[in-house]
Amino acid sequence: MIQSTITTAAQNALDAAAPILMRHFSDLTLIMATEKTKNNQAQGLVTSADVESERAIIATIRKHFPDHQFLAEENVDEIDQRDLVDADHLWVIDPLDGTHNFAHGIPHFAISIAYYRSGVAQFGTILNVTTGDTYRCERGEGAFRNGQPITVTAATELNQVMLGAGFYYDRGEMMEATLNAIGLLLRQKIRGIRRFGTASLDLAQVATGQYGGFFEYTLSPWDFAAGRLLVEEAGGKITTTSGQPLPLEQSSVLASNGSLHDSILAIVSNYQPKN
Repeated sequence: MIQSTITTAAQNALDAAAPILMRHFSDLTLIMATEKTKNNQAQGLVTSADVESERAIIATIRKHFPDHQFLAEENVDEIDQRDLVDADHLWVIDPLDGTHNFAHGIPHFAISIAYYRSGVAQFGTILNVTTGDTYRCERGEGAFRNGQPITVTAATELNQVMLGAGFYYDRGEMMEATLNAIGLLLRQKIRGIRRFGTASLDLAQVATGQYGGFFEYTLSPWDFAAGRLLVEEAGGKITTTSGQPLPLEQSSVLASNGSLHDSILAIVSNYQPKN
């Protein structure tokens, strides 16, 4: 098992950041006044809540581990991600996953915190901020929601499950490919497609068996760093949409209960994003 201090630091960080997000969320006018586009992408938003939450998380973890390194969404332009992938001790943080939901007053957003040792995920936690549901996993120790064990669905056929999908900011070829894949999946008589706009919680829904699978053609590492381990520890499988091992960098993502992986992969692998 990992150090108990890791789990304590992560929980303390969630406790510090969640009230910040809820305080901002209570004033939609403030959110809209402070939002900015990210990396000159019209669909990419960052609010002051993102930045304040991230600072609180990092400051809290640093009290426990002053020598650890951080890969976090809002400070990513200040560092070379490639220098961090194999760091001895690395925290990968999304201080506000679901910024678009948050900025439009939709109560479905999360905080995601993962701890990696020498490039391998060791611990992850995801907090659904508005419901209080907390997901936690530790390598080799299983996955949990609010302290109770969770497992992926036992379904073996696509017509037995719901699937989740995500859309990157791209409104061209990648969007068309996503829509095409969704159409093909619906023709397999899946029970439905859901798009909630918070990737960490989408992965949590795979881990709890609510989804049989989830895919998105481009996600950043902080979007899936905790969720990947949660899915694996719940008995599922996660790869790129080409079936390759998932790197700790911007990547396509396909998560499933395992038994449905190849069936979904056969459809979503028809398109591969250009990195």
